[in-house]
Amino acid sequence: MNLWMRQIASVLRLEMKKTFLSRRGWWVYFLALGPVALTLLHWLFEISGTRGHHSIGSDSLVFAGLFHFYYLRLGIFFGCVGIFSNLFRGEMLEKTLHYYYLTPLRRELLVGGKYLAGLATALFLFVGSTAVSFLLIGRHFGAAYTDYILHGPGLSQLGSYMLVAALACVGYGAVFLMSGIFFRNPMIPAAVVMVWENLNPFLPTVLKKISVIFYLKNLCPVEIPIRPPFNVMVIDADPTPFWIAVPGLLALSLILLVYSGLSARHTEISYGE
Repeated sequence: MNLWMRQIASVLRLEMKKTFLSRRGWWVYFLALGPVALTLLHWLFEISGTRGHHSIGSDSLVFAGLFHFYYLRLGIFFGCVGIFSNLFRGEMLEKTLHYYYLTPLRRELLVGGKYLAGLATALFLFVGSTAVSFLLIGRHFGAAYTDYILHGPGLSQLGSYMLVAALACVGYGAVFLMSGIFFRNPMIPAAVVMVWENLNPFLPTVLKKISVIFYLKNLCPVEIPIRPPFNVMVIDADPTPFWIAVPGLLALSLILLVYSGLSARHTEISYGE
């Protein structure tokens, strides 16, 4: 067990350098920094004297919309595609994967080490972006926003958003790591998953639960109202309790990782693909 842990740690150190400095994934940084730039501009415009007639509650609702429609459905989703799909497929394109396969390292441990490196990168970028954006969006209210965070519901909301962002990285990371092992072009399964996730509000109750977004959405602290005519097409489903949603997502991610590790035993390298 100590040997396995040391091997995973070695893979993690190597992969962290490649993942953070990857030329293929430079656009992931823009996905993470986009909301930070928007909320920073919002703060600067408001303190410059062009403040609109809105309240902290309005900014809270705006951030909820930003989190639902950008972070969960676009930013974190495509960020995980870029980070995790390239962990194996990127090495195949660069013809470097055989260096790992020539070492006395179990392939399950290689999968685990690569996943942890990708997860650390995704958490740093998107959980950090979520926290900074939340703190910036109401900063123009000054002491009132500080009191909202420290003595009101702000701190609890921030913790919930960070937790949901982290769970999204865990879940989508496991999905797209597996797609990078099995598919020559990971964008094809990514497109299929994206369509399925975005159709979730309109699916029957049973099918809703076969989705990552269903569990993540129910963990968000502020609900976004659906306006007509789309609210007519939405099928309501009972929200999943916290004590089921979080362990359920973690268990699903673990199953996908175990399956990816076992499948990696039988993968063969063909740089001519």
